[in-house]
Amino acid sequence: MLKSMTGFGRGECIWYERKFKVELKSVNHRFSDFSIKLPRFLNPFEDSIRHRLAIDIIRGKVDVWINFESFRPEDTKIQVNEAYADMYMKALWGISKRYGLGEVPLATLLEMLAKSPDVIVSDRYENAIKSDTARNEIWEGLFEALGQALYQYNYMREMEGASIKKDIEEKCAYLTDVISKIRERLPHAIEEHATKLKERIRDLTEKLSEKFDETRVITEIAVLADKSDINEEMTRLESHLEQLTSMMNEEGAKGRKMDFLIQELNREANTIGAKSTDIHLTKYVVELKSSIEQIREQIQNVE
Repeated sequence: MLKSMTGFGRGECIWYERKFKVELKSVNHRFSDFSIKLPRFLNPFEDSIRHRLAIDIIRGKVDVWINFESFRPEDTKIQVNEAYADMYMKALWGISKRYGLGEVPLATLLEMLAKSPDVIVSDRYENAIKSDTARNEIWEGLFEALGQALYQYNYMREMEGASIKKDIEEKCAYLTDVISKIRERLPHAIEEHATKLKERIRDLTEKLSEKFDETRVITEIAVLADKSDINEEMTRLESHLEQLTSMMNEEGAKGRKMDFLIQELNREANTIGAKSTDIHLTKYVVELKSSIEQIREQIQNVE
């Protein structure tokens, strides 16, 4: 089964009067790269989150967003900086006295005092992880929401992977057909090539005024014929293609292995093209390389 490296998932749950929301999105990447954005007080859970992600995700650049909201009063702690408040009030009275503003209403002073960010400090949700029990409860909820997001994310990747697999299988079938055509054309190409060589040798021998080494000529022809032989490359090409088709049905991440096989397929196709002198074989090689490149582009999306 193939899995795409691109996907999206969302999970949400309410656990012990706390609401957890997790979203994750990924794009192609050579390795695994997790970027986790979460409330500061949840930082102690980051390593556990990474470990959970690594179980399902082998490759890809993954962005994770985590939101937290609590409906439990004890999770939020509000503190008053009394010393700062005293100094603030004293400063306000001093300003009023200095400029002769008279008695300032207490309600006005209180309103001004409350607007100062340093007087009333909200320690938002920091209190939620003060005890081991609270930490365990939060991790349970976070784990549940993360699991939901990963389930949706993996489902999307598998659907896209199935589409990629179908496309690659169709292109592999086309490659097999082209290889069959090359096999069919090869004997005729060899025969035509041999005929042309004989004609050229006959023309050369007629033009030569001096004797030539016939044994040397035969040896050179044999070497040339050996260099033009593509049977070995064809066999390797078929073997790599068979491995690629089989690999798509294996479990686990296989994108790198498939990418390596595509490189080998391309190498054999290039060698066949370099050795071929027949115009029909050259045409088939162009078709081979074009399809191999299309498969390579698809494999770039495979985990």
